[in-house]
Amino acid sequence: MVIKRERYLKQLIAKKKDGMIKIVTGIRRCGKSYLLNNLFRQHLLKEGVEERDIIMLALDEDVNIRYRNPLELGKYIRELCADQSRYFYVLLDEIQKVDSIQNPYLPDNPNERIGFVDVLLGLKNLPNIDLYVTGSNSRMLSVDILTEFKDRGEEIRVNPLTFDEFMSAYQGDSRMAWTEFMIYGGMPFVLSKEEHADKAAYLTGLFERTYISDVIERNNLKGDKEVLEDLLNILASSVGSLTNTTKLENTFKSEKGVNISHNTIAAYIDTFIDAFIIKRVARYDIKGRKYIGAQQKYFYSDVGLRNARLNFRQQEENHIMENIIYNELTARGFCVDVGVIETLITNAEGKRQRSVLEVDFVCNQGNTRYYIQSALTVAEENKRQQEINSLMKINDSFVKIVVVRDKIVRWYDETGILYIGVEDFLLNYINTMGK
Repeated sequence: MVIKRERYLKQLIAKKKDGMIKIVTGIRRCGKSYLLNNLFRQHLLKEGVEERDIIMLALDEDVNIRYRNPLELGKYIRELCADQSRYFYVLLDEIQKVDSIQNPYLPDNPNERIGFVDVLLGLKNLPNIDLYVTGSNSRMLSVDILTEFKDRGEEIRVNPLTFDEFMSAYQGDSRMAWTEFMIYGGMPFVLSKEEHADKAAYLTGLFERTYISDVIERNNLKGDKEVLEDLLNILASSVGSLTNTTKLENTFKSEKGVNISHNTIAAYIDTFIDAFIIKRVARYDIKGRKYIGAQQKYFYSDVGLRNARLNFRQQEENHIMENIIYNELTARGFCVDVGVIETLITNAEGKRQRSVLEVDFVCNQGNTRYYIQSALTVAEENKRQQEINSLMKINDSFVKIVVVRDKIVRWYDETGILYIGVEDFLLNYINTMGK
């Protein structure tokens, strides 16, 4: 089974031999290794690169534990690339597994440590090496580490499968594709499973044995597992809804009987974002042109993982569809915010009062912007008017779109708003956005 990851492969090809360290990041099991070790390797071979000049090392495998020592890793790669008459492509998988150690030459200085950044910067300076690495947490690209890279590393962020990538390998009934994707999401290995029980067990196991374990181990949170799981469940239940850490603090107190500060909750959420499990979306005042308020939205990086958190019980298609659209937009390189429009309305008593309307997505890419509403249907006129109310308050000329679950032929209303079915949007229309 071949899964197309063209947008990421093109990025790797475009950056080939550019003198930078190519750092492929993303949530674990989203296909980073497949992209690098299969798709990119096959491209190199087709371009005439010899097999012996492609060096691959999986640092998460036990047979390579020795090379989690940064000094051993650097020594090993240099030995393999010693022939200066040849040019090598070095592909290092799960580089975050490389530990930080005390500099053995400065044993009296506890602050003098050596880690993977030192190794990568050293290998980068070799004239016959093109260096590619994968990593599964954003901490390896934190501000401090990027400062250490000194602009010599560049990130390629890989996401779980978007709907078009899912369809490139989907072998079931095409009429069921959207339903399958909405329930099980885009973790690539799910496509190899046929039965619900097997898909559900895989996604549930990913959380328990991989993601939660990683978060706990990386952040030394061994006594907090139950709270972490509860927080993931709460965020899964409210995906796409406005919330803040104070509201979440009150939820823990009222529903769980647990006292946990909003600051601690914020720190836990940051660990989930760090592991690419969830994404935070800010609110943007479209007319005021500024970010506002403490309320934000959270989306799961994959809806299948979101559903697994809730044992596939809560299948609110409107919220899941919104999550899928958000993931698609960010995978396409858009910066996405929740739009806010402040307006005045006349209430039942005839008094004017302030009202806040929401635009689901304000999407920016360069000098291009799109306003997008996600809706199950606009078949009834009152529902259509409700969905476009916020869009009608925006006076600029950027494209406005309503994406609906219904299978419809694209059409424009008298104000120029586009109405399009979600599958058509994901498979066809979005390819032209930003071009």
